[in-house]
Parts: sequence; structure tokens; C-alpha cells
Amino acid sequence: MSVLVTGGAGYIGSHMVWELLDHGEEVVVLDRLSTGFDWAVADAATLVVGDIADEALVDDIIRKHGIDAIVHFAGSIIVPESVSDPLGYYLNNTVKSQSLIASAVRCGVRHFIFSSTAAVYGSPASFPVGEDTELRPESPYGTSKMMTELMLRDCAAAHDFAYTALRYFNVSGADPELRTGQSTKGATHLIKVACETATGKRDHMDVFGTDYDTPDGTCIRDYIHVSDLVNAHYLALLRMREGKGSLVANCGYGKGYSVLEVINAVKDVAQTDFDVRTTGRRPGDAVAIVAEAARCRRELAWQPRYDDLKTIVTHALNWETKLTRRNRQ
Repeated sequence: MSVLVTGGAGYIGSHMVWELLDHGEEVVVLDRLSTGFDWAVADAATLVVGDIADEALVDDIIRKHGIDAIVHFAGSIIVPESVSDPLGYYLNNTVKSQSLIASAVRCGVRHFIFSSTAAVYGSPASFPVGEDTELRPESPYGTSKMMTELMLRDCAAAHDFAYTALRYFNVSGADPELRTGQSTKGATHLIKVACETATGKRDHMDVFGTDYDTPDGTCIRDYIHVSDLVNAHYLALLRMREGKGSLVANCGYGKGYSVLEVINAVKDVAQTDFDVRTTGRRPGDAVAIVAEAARCRRELAWQPRYDDLKTIVTHALNWETKLTRRNRQ
């Protein structure tokens, strides 16, 4: 049996491929390479270039490779972009996910792990935020993910089908062995942008809004190391294979850092200063959101290994240096 990883040539997906391979799984990657890279896919995995909405292709992959589980990362992820292009986000994140889920149900795939997001909560009144908090997304990105969660819930009720939806907080860092990392061009993730600025790839970086109701006026987020995140996915797969039911769980550490605190951590680790400019708020950005992740620890026996901001930054900076060398070759 094999595991299908959609979006497996992207940032989190490529880490998931390594996590599965490290545990002896056979892995097939489906990615249209719109933002991912074929070189980011581990050699031991099978790469199929294509779209998750191509149901004939997905059906063929499932049957040909004996797929027993799907880990679904493919989709669009930039909050401000979703505000300006809502229909594009509903197409990529919701409509195409419906096609993928339909293939899974039709072909008898019983285990489905979905890459969801803390953006489904919007700006909660208090934090840490638990999974039972009312879902009030403030962007089409968050809404598109929420809609896919609802589809999975309803399919699990109607079919012999179990799912795990993991609601990510802010994913950062890189594989400690530097086998893969965040390589997206024009990335918007804070730690990635700060590391690019610290290593001279950008001449400055912007802070979007300094007038939020937080101690230093900048947004607060819960940052989780990508390797801890993909480990939670693998544990979710084991849980479902044991016959346990569907699950929705937050993936975060339960502590928050402001934008300025993160930037200062990057400066400290990189031992350099760089140009930071302030500008207006971006549409769709929540003020503060921090995870209550007890369910993930309890249900998955998840034990994070890299719960430290400087460790996350160090791995991200190390990958940025390696990526620079690679791009110069």
C-alpha cells in the first residue's frame, strides 16, 4: 500500500514525503508544479505531474499504486491574495478538493488527512483557541478551507471514510538535515521573508500594521516547526489505520510571538541588522491567534521536538544559505 501526497513538491508537502519515507512508507506525489519544484521531491518517491481535479488521473494513481491514504496539501495559501481573488481560492481550495475527495470515496481510499488552517477561526475573542471555538474566517482563504472541512465531515458520515483535519498555525523552519525547506519564490511567510532579508536576498522587509491591540502593536502568531507538523500528520495516519475515527485538531505550540519579536529573533540568530519598514495593515490578517493543542498531543501522542523560536529560525536560516548555494549552481 502507498500514500498519496498532493502538493508534495511544495514546502510542507516535501517535508511530509521525507517523513513518510523515513518510516518506510511507499509514497506517490501528485503536484502540478505551479509553485512547487520537482527537485524538492525525494528521489525515493514517485512524482506524477498533474492536477488534483483530474479525477481520471487521480483514480488511475489510486488503483495503480494501491493508495490507502491521501495527505492533501495542494492549494493556494496567501491570505491577502485570497481577498483580491476569492474565486481563484474557492476553485483551488474547495472545488478541486471536492474532486479529490470524490476520487477517494469512489476508489475506496478510507484515510484522508487534510491541510487546514487556523484562519478558519478568524480573530477569536480570546486565546489560546480550541477546536470547539466558533469558526468565523475573515478571508476567502479561511472560508475555502472551512468548506473543505465540512465536505470531509459529511463524506465521513455518508461513507466508509475517516479523515483528520489538522488546523495549522504558522508553519516555519526547515528539515534539520536540510533535505528540503521553504523554497517558494516571492514567499510571504514572516520567518522566510526575514531570513531572505537577513541573507541579502531582499533589500528590506515590511511590517504590515503596527496599530493592532497587542503589546507592541504588531500581529501575534503561534509558530510551529514544519518537522513537528509533518510528524503530527504521520501520527494521524497511524491513528486512522488503527481504526479510530475522524479527528479535527489544532497544530501549534500554544505560545505566541509578535511580528517584531520574530524579526528580532532572526536578527539575533543571523547576527546581523537589516532594513525593516512599517506600512499599513494587510486585508484579512487576524490580530492574534495562538493554539490550544492539547487534543493533538492527547489523540496522536504527539511530542514536539523543535518547540523553540530560535531553533525554528536557525533551521530556516540554514536552509536559506543552502538554497542560495543551490541556485548559484
